[in-house]
Amino acid sequence: MTTDPRPGTPSARPGSRPDSRPRLRLAALALSAALLGAGAPTAYAAFAAEERPAATSAAAPQKTVEGRPYIETGLLFGTARPDGGPPVTDKEFHAFVDEFVTPRFPGGLTVQDGYGQYLDSHGTIERERSYELTLLYPASETRPNDAKIEQIRAAYMKRFGQESVARVDDRARVDF
Repeated sequence: MTTDPRPGTPSARPGSRPDSRPRLRLAALALSAALLGAGAPTAYAAFAAEERPAATSAAAPQKTVEGRPYIETGLLFGTARPDGGPPVTDKEFHAFVDEFVTPRFPGGLTVQDGYGQYLDSHGTIERERSYELTLLYPASETRPNDAKIEQIRAAYMKRFGQESVARVDDRARVDF
């Protein structure tokens, strides 16, 4: 009988075939890796399929994405004043929305309270209470709404002495 240097491994007998378990493990590992690798492109393809029409299939029909193309614009309004003055209050912010935002976007909007931080023009990290205002509008109305959004940003910066108002635009599919 020969001695295998690995602890816990049965010894091979003279004239017997070598243990095939390591080969089986290697084959199982290779098969698993191949199956996982084949599934990854499918997941990424699902993200890309959002913009393409679905292909027809003999299988059960899949529901198409509802809604129309819209733009979702998020505006982030800080409340700390760079000049050291008192923060913008809820009353002041809501009066600003009533005066500047609602007339430009009477179809609706959403305001959420937030808390954030940014690096100011002097290199100081400023932490502050903030508001996130979300607007949804048809993608076909992007150009005229862009000017309105820039008017809102400029008015807030001027009124409350802000260095900036962040803007985030994203495509969306919306159904009411």
